[in-house]
Amino acid sequence: MLATCPFSKKLEQLVDSVEAAPPSMAFPLMPVGQACDMGHGADGVPLIDPRIFDSWEFMRNPYPYYRIMRDHYPVFRDKLHNCYYVTRYQDVTDCYFDDEGFNTIPKGSSSGVLGNTQLELSGIEHKRRRNLYGQHLVGQSLDLRIPVIERLADEWITGWDQQAWEGTAVRDKNGVRTVEIGKAFANEFPISVVCGVLGFPDEARGQFYYWYNSMMAGLGGSETQKQGLEARQDLEDYVGELVEARRIKPTYLLDKDGNQVGKDIISKLCETKIDGDYLSTEEITSNIALVVGGGGETTRGAILNMWYLLLQHPDQFARVLGDETLWDAVFHETLRHSTPIGGQPRHNSFDLTMHGVHVPAGSLMNMVDFSANRDERIFKDPGIFDIFRDDLYTGKLLRSGFAGEGRHSHMAFGVGPHLCPGAWIAHQEATIGSRILARRMKNPRIRVSDMPKDIDGVSLAPMGLISVRELWLDYDLA
Repeated sequence: MLATCPFSKKLEQLVDSVEAAPPSMAFPLMPVGQACDMGHGADGVPLIDPRIFDSWEFMRNPYPYYRIMRDHYPVFRDKLHNCYYVTRYQDVTDCYFDDEGFNTIPKGSSSGVLGNTQLELSGIEHKRRRNLYGQHLVGQSLDLRIPVIERLADEWITGWDQQAWEGTAVRDKNGVRTVEIGKAFANEFPISVVCGVLGFPDEARGQFYYWYNSMMAGLGGSETQKQGLEARQDLEDYVGELVEARRIKPTYLLDKDGNQVGKDIISKLCETKIDGDYLSTEEITSNIALVVGGGGETTRGAILNMWYLLLQHPDQFARVLGDETLWDAVFHETLRHSTPIGGQPRHNSFDLTMHGVHVPAGSLMNMVDFSANRDERIFKDPGIFDIFRDDLYTGKLLRSGFAGEGRHSHMAFGVGPHLCPGAWIAHQEATIGSRILARRMKNPRIRVSDMPKDIDGVSLAPMGLISVRELWLDYDLA
């Protein structure tokens, strides 16, 4: 039970200290890693004001508040937003694997724009759809996509020579190239890859960017949903023509020498059956929309976060330059330390009690991957970025997760039946793209003068709940 008197007094002090700020800003901006004081209960336990979740302080500095929740409110009831937060690693893991007790994602969170995707399915129906990805986005099938990823990464970086002096994202001066990696690479490179491995013609790439950007924006709310729905319908119309053609004549991915290495994903989906029936055009379009989301936005955030963190740890970066196989460890540690994916919502099927908190059936429960990845019960000194930590699993992504030999997998993609279907291709895009970037940039370093600063006006801004949006780098021209 939260005591109200100390909390009320503390809240009055906070509000008085920022009278000119809007309600969501009525919390002081604290040094990273420190929580503002919202009062204490009669038992001395720190209190949590749910309005903190709408504040800029929480967006930029969430982890000390998640630690309070893990330590004192592992299942936190947020009456303001009418939901529950599950914040400990083991609890999040158990919920992800319990497909009967937590077997539905809240309806309507994606279907309006993306269509009838597996995100909002469960049980047998979800399993059937899920198996489609096992055929096309993992193992040997995924390895066939590597030449496409390598070729497109090289094309994007080579294109900087033509962009220099012509755009704001790339500029040269006195033997140094300044490049904003987001605009010049990370924002569109993953979309190009997804476009290529799916099997869209090269001439459709520009249109593909429109579909992707509009649908992703359409998930954000009613103001942009109309544009997202229009883009989704335009995508379905275009895919319909491709599907009819591919059902008759499949197309293939090519290696760097122009040799066929396997059918593209659209061609494979066209010949796929569920319960004896071929997938409909709408089902194929929905699968494509889901792959686009998982392999696009996630990869963009992963690449920018990887470079932002690694370049702030030059000793680790030097080790990576000497051993390219370490990019896998960089990817995993980045997604543990600062994942671009915050978590997954669930509705519980039955009444339950967790850590003494009663949760009625049908409640909105947020599985907070941000918090699980920083759980001190699992990872030592979780706030420290260390690609050589011995408690993090950095091998092949597993739907079952990994827990053994003193190591655990990160929770950025979840685990269990609803592990992100774009996880494997995001891993390949981020590591292969970063490997090629490192080969092509000599002595890269963050252009600190062009980057946002923290509250001291000097330190680089923390990521918090938001992945890096822009990353300005300098590197020496050969």
